[in-house]
Amino acid sequence: MGNSEIQQVIARNKKAYHDYFVLDTYEAGIELYGTEIKSIRNGRVNLKDSFCSVDDGEMFAIGMHVSPYEQGNIFNRDPMRKKRLLLHKREIMKLFGQSQQQGLSIVPLQLYLKNGRAKLEIGLCKGKKLHDKREVAAKRDARRMIEREFKERY
Repeated sequence: MGNSEIQQVIARNKKAYHDYFVLDTYEAGIELYGTEIKSIRNGRVNLKDSFCSVDDGEMFAIGMHVSPYEQGNIFNRDPMRKKRLLLHKREIMKLFGQSQQQGLSIVPLQLYLKNGRAKLEIGLCKGKKLHDKREVAAKRDARRMIEREFKERY
């Protein structure tokens, strides 16, 4: 067989694309417990309002909600606990440096399973101003109108 990778998207952070310009993306592994990965496989995760921070040379995802596993018991963890991200030290330091200097944010964009392992796509993002959001909405609406007209005519 070749170098085929099986990728299954579990959750997307649509709010991140609404609130930020994504400048660069990275793939990070996540340190999880048994009941958490089972819950993620069931799609019981929410990335909305989550962000990443660097603490003592390690990167953590904060605000990522993994619902407790239904069949779990005493082993269920706090759904809002900060989860350690697995990245190379130089990637962490590069992201940390860029986020400090240019006032950028590190935001989880999507969570997916890749060859059976949970991966988090994180983005180096720049905050959008209100007029940027309006501009994006106006472009999207214009594109929809053009497509609608085209369908009606042909």
